[in-house]
Amino acid sequence: MKKYLSILSDIEQKIMEGQYRSGQKLPSVRIAAKQYGCSISTILHAYTELEKRHAIYSVSQSGYYVVDKSGDAAKDKKDRKIIDFASVLPDINVFPYVDFQHCLNKAIDQYKQHLFTYGDPKGLESLRYTLASHLAGDQVIADPRRIIVTSGAQQALEILARMPFPNGNSEILVEQPGYDMYLRYLEYEGIPVSGIRRTATGIDLRELEERFKTGKIKFFYTMSRFHNPLGTSYTVTERKAIANLASKYDVYIVEDDYMADLGIEQGFDPIYAYNRTSHVVYVKSFSKIIFPGLRLGAAVLPEKLLDTYLANKRYADSSLLSQAALEVYMKNGMYERHKRKICSQYSARISALNAAVERYNQAGLIETSHVSSGIYVQFKLPQTVNLERLIARLDARHVHVIPGKKFYLTSYLEREKFLRISISQAHPEQIDEGVRAIIEEAGRPVH
Repeated sequence: MKKYLSILSDIEQKIMEGQYRSGQKLPSVRIAAKQYGCSISTILHAYTELEKRHAIYSVSQSGYYVVDKSGDAAKDKKDRKIIDFASVLPDINVFPYVDFQHCLNKAIDQYKQHLFTYGDPKGLESLRYTLASHLAGDQVIADPRRIIVTSGAQQALEILARMPFPNGNSEILVEQPGYDMYLRYLEYEGIPVSGIRRTATGIDLRELEERFKTGKIKFFYTMSRFHNPLGTSYTVTERKAIANLASKYDVYIVEDDYMADLGIEQGFDPIYAYNRTSHVVYVKSFSKIIFPGLRLGAAVLPEKLLDTYLANKRYADSSLLSQAALEVYMKNGMYERHKRKICSQYSARISALNAAVERYNQAGLIETSHVSSGIYVQFKLPQTVNLERLIARLDARHVHVIPGKKFYLTSYLEREKFLRISISQAHPEQIDEGVRAIIEEAGRPVH
């Protein structure tokens, strides 16, 4: 990364964390050059870029100041009364508006009239080559011909559920608890589906093998990392075992790695990387890193599934302009820079949440999934807690949470009682208060 970009990112981070407050004067160009060990021209370049992003402004003969956003103070004050542990949308305060606007303009200039055709159902070819390089960083090695740009991860999951698979089986096996929107889709469409228990400590591999061996499983749908709603990730042993079982019993794996870019840990290889018989479909979304409204994702398909998938997809349905802008965003290194920023912020929030749990949960009232990355944490509750009453009491204290019941198939009965906690929109200074409120209310005597 160029030096001025790393300086720019550091200053943006300090503004976001409040180290540089609205209206505060930044270090002079000379002092900043000494602090960062670089030339004055490099600092000027960084400050100029920050001005373009409306993060700072210059005053002649005085210096550079952080933009005062007090005009939004009333709305911000109102919003900060709510402690939002429910929303899963990215924090709007870290959306890369200016960067992406630049990429949109460059994409229009670069592709011109090509952006306004129907396009290829597989997606913009140049983006697929860019994605091949991007995915290789996560050990998802794939020919661009097998990478399909999708209208979000959900579209790929729905097509896979409907289409036939070479093994001739029809039932989909899902983790319980699991991604609620997909569970509701499968039930609504009447697609054969059954569940297998997954907890914060993992999955029973012997039970999984038995299901693969004796069931008519078309594919096993799993979130290998940052599971929704548990927040946990499979161990290397579990990932390798699942990859081997897929090959052994001719069962496909649909690996939903939609939050792959939100982790700070190094060397996490997905199930896809361990399977040598092309039994894994790898699905990824870009909604949790940049704008959800872009509705862009990618599916990496085994050769045997490619034609059937495209026959079911039939037409191009993702905005070519969005695809072209994402390509520019990735090629310019902006995606990686934004990823580091958002990962750092979310990791700090998870740490704050874990610290608050340790502080207020000394009696061991709740059990949490031990995570250090991603956005989700499971708060497992005693069976004596009345969830409806708990949520109502928390709502009265302006703490919003999501109960675990919605993350199960209607027919699945072995349910844990829990809250799914999301930190993506929880203001860092509120996390301690929110955790304390949950533990206090959960510990109230049963009436």
